[in-house]
Amino acid sequence: MRIFAQRALLPQGWATDVAIDVDPSGSIRVVTAGASRSRDDVPAGAIAPAMANLHSHAFQRAMAGRGETSAHDGDDFWTWREAMYALATTLEPDDLHRIALEAYRAMLRAGYTTVAEFHYIHRDPRGAWYADRCAPAEALVAAAREAGIAICLLPALYSQADPTGAALGARQARFATSVDDVLGIAAEMRARHRGDAGVVVGVCAHSLRAVPLAAFRELLAGSPAGVPVHLHVAEQEREVDDVRAAFGARPVDLLLDTFDVDERWCLVHATQTTASELERIAAARATVGLCPTTEANLGDGLFALAPFLASGGRFGIGSDSNVSISPIEELRLLEYGQRLAHKRRVVARDGARSTGEALYALAADGGARACGVRAGAIATGRRADLIELQTSDDERDDDATRLDRYVFASLDPRPARVMTGGRWRS
Repeated sequence: MRIFAQRALLPQGWATDVAIDVDPSGSIRVVTAGASRSRDDVPAGAIAPAMANLHSHAFQRAMAGRGETSAHDGDDFWTWREAMYALATTLEPDDLHRIALEAYRAMLRAGYTTVAEFHYIHRDPRGAWYADRCAPAEALVAAAREAGIAICLLPALYSQADPTGAALGARQARFATSVDDVLGIAAEMRARHRGDAGVVVGVCAHSLRAVPLAAFRELLAGSPAGVPVHLHVAEQEREVDDVRAAFGARPVDLLLDTFDVDERWCLVHATQTTASELERIAAARATVGLCPTTEANLGDGLFALAPFLASGGRFGIGSDSNVSISPIEELRLLEYGQRLAHKRRVVARDGARSTGEALYALAADGGARACGVRAGAIATGRRADLIELQTSDDERDDDATRLDRYVFASLDPRPARVMTGGRWRS
């Protein structure tokens, strides 16, 4: 299969008349700039790599927009969490499939072609295992395959209520897993979907407050080499205080002191971090998973993006609680939050690249890495996950501002078309 684009964002920048040859598996075989258009080519306009959504709790889409009126004084993350627990206790696998299918279809329309599903609803509402303990995981994978989006499934280890080792509460009963549970579910899902390039199975620990360090170490030791490893870290000030009280160290420092964190790791949120912690994350080559709309919705705080990028840090974006499902809204809010914090403009500009192009390209690459997929760039050997931008009649539309206009000024932030694995899906 051959795709011919009038303009394409390659790793070295925008190029003209780009032919992209895709093999039957959906991977890019050859990229040729300055190619001649053949009689059979149906040209695309401007194309760019598609985005990976590196952090999603699909079921939380069911409460989006329903938690904005509260009976609590001083409503915060912790009171929102109780509402989330209440929702989680009502859902069966068929509900998960229905909610996830709607969310995943919306993700694909928005330009996400892979979703990392941070999956921790494992048991039934009473806390008992289903006859097929993979039933909830299968519901999510089935929704992704039906929607046409690739999935990085991340079964979660979740075994204590806080860093002191307190038992899980009644509302957390269906999240409860041991190391053997998670390894077993992950192994079974890999076996069931072996050979499907659209399904990657990694592992995750919910957080350092919900998983003993020894259990996390055992989970890593029992997982195949190279699989994605994700966890929530340093999202809330209270979380930082609790971990520091229990271990004498801040969460990110504790994580990096205890484990061999590397490129396969994704540290989600990290909104409560010090300058030295950011430098250590960047040096480890881990990806930080940023979810600006959820972090704003829950009052998490702002990630310190400017110093992190200055240290060479990697990041990607995620829809998390799915209050918003748009990579463009995530990138826009990410940059605007930085501008408000620093009281200046173009915070995320990277070398010669404009702000929009830098944000987009960095997030596309970081998200793909975090999901364990060879995507995120238009290059040989990468998966042909692409978007075609909406056409513009504006004569001022040029390469220098193309992605700035897309990120910051789109009237409709959805792509004209989305391709996954060499197939146009929308």
